[in-house]
Amino acid sequence: QVQLVESGGGLVQPGGSLRLSCAASGSIFSINAMGWYRQAPGKQREWVARITSGAGRNYADSVKGRFTISRDNAKNTVYLQMNSLKPEDTAVYYCNADWLVAMVAGTKKFLYDYWGQGTQVTVSS
Repeated sequence: QVQLVESGGGLVQPGGSLRLSCAASGSIFSINAMGWYRQAPGKQREWVARITSGAGRNYADSVKGRFTISRDNAKNTVYLQMNSLKPEDTAVYYCNADWLVAMVAGTKKFLYDYWGQGTQVTVSS
């Protein structure tokens, strides 16, 4: 079974930092672009950052200069370093893989638009 599992969320004061991780587990051959999204209470899910398999990076304007996305392909893991956190960064953060190739029930399959379960980030004094 293929899973994306986020970790590293928590409570932090304004101006503080957190590092989120998202590890893909299972019999995975390759993962294309990976990204982070977030959803605040009462709001729609929004895109935060994206990194391609070749390490090209893009960021939402709201986090540019404060957040850094990176990945370790050998570990099938993507990270989000969040600095200078603001109360408006409070949300559940979700990891996404736009597609990946994995062995599922003995068959090599493409899996599209794969999501983790989310990790809560709260920025408050």
